[in-house]
Amino acid sequence: MANKNSIKRRKFLQLSSTAFLAGLAGTLTGKPLQQEGLSLVEEAARQVGKLPRRKLGYSQRDISVIIGSGDLATLPTEAGILCGMNYWHKANGWMREGTPESILKNREAHYCQVTVDRVGGNHYEGHFDEEEHYRYVKQAVKETGLGYFDDMQLHYGYHNVAELKSDRSFIRAFERLKKEGLVKHLCLSQHSYDGSPRVENGESAAKVLTAVVEDGLYEHAQFMYSYGGDPEMDEFMDFARSRNFGTIAMKTARGIGRMREDKSFMDSLPEGVAPHNALARWLTTETKLDAVVMRVRNLDEFVESYSGAGKKLSMQDALAIEMLTTEANRTACRLCGKCQSQCPQGIPITDILRFERYGMDDHDWEKASSLYAGLPTKGDACISCRNCVLACPINLQIPEKLAKAHMLLA
Repeated sequence: MANKNSIKRRKFLQLSSTAFLAGLAGTLTGKPLQQEGLSLVEEAARQVGKLPRRKLGYSQRDISVIIGSGDLATLPTEAGILCGMNYWHKANGWMREGTPESILKNREAHYCQVTVDRVGGNHYEGHFDEEEHYRYVKQAVKETGLGYFDDMQLHYGYHNVAELKSDRSFIRAFERLKKEGLVKHLCLSQHSYDGSPRVENGESAAKVLTAVVEDGLYEHAQFMYSYGGDPEMDEFMDFARSRNFGTIAMKTARGIGRMREDKSFMDSLPEGVAPHNALARWLTTETKLDAVVMRVRNLDEFVESYSGAGKKLSMQDALAIEMLTTEANRTACRLCGKCQSQCPQGIPITDILRFERYGMDDHDWEKASSLYAGLPTKGDACISCRNCVLACPINLQIPEKLAKAHMLLA
């Protein structure tokens, strides 16, 4: 496996012409690009500096406050490693492209997570299967060449507390793998299924995660959280910290992608403030999170976003966060799911507005449209009764959002 990855890395560097790297790195230095790819990576890492670290969960592992991912682009991955990024979500993604050689050569310095999905369908219709989960992780260990995974993550989490208590298939698979030395810790990412028309008796992320902490088997969790906060999740984080349970935020850049394309809004922000930089500052200094996931596509975004990690908010940054929150509350769903049970048409509102994010903020229209096509009920089923608006904590004008999402994604 190491040879396979060495070949891939050498081939990448050989094929990385200056022009190709300019396209990936954007305008990182503001000067003509005259150096090879590695020097661009080093310059990006120099501008970001060392990422601060925090203790995670009961194991008290020191992890970088911004974590990496198995689907992070090559150059930001290498820059992240130089900055001390040492926790890797979805490391099983390296089964396809090969594990970065710098991680394989220094395996003990990195915490690598395998993300495991339900079997026989998506996270709504699929089920837990001890044998299939066990087999998949063993395959992932072999194909990534990592030797073991530090964390085994249940992707998307449980539908409700009853499922957590009644179906222990995933946990049994973990325990078997742990005995064989192939995994060490148990964690999950948790979506909100509150009122979801696609599952029976769905409950909120905060309610399920509170039960997970009380159950005592999982060490940490990822969940949706962004600027403006969420009272229910804020209360959960207080509880998690009291029980030494780790917390990692995902889907953190709510609506910023679309805001950046609004020139009038960007011009109204305090001078010198970059939205993603202010967001990184807020997430890593003004919340009770242990770490965050912030997706970047290239070295420019890497520098802009991650250079804010661990730095306190200035007055201008704080004002920008207030402005981002106000704009997001008008344009971008918080994905809490409170509205769904009020919809007489059974529209999966949270799913639709999450897919809208993939398109409007991440510019991944293919993914957004494909996921939308698989929904049993689309946004055009809305009858504008506005029950959802009354249930929304931020008074988002959901019927209008659903109509626009359908126009964009159908």
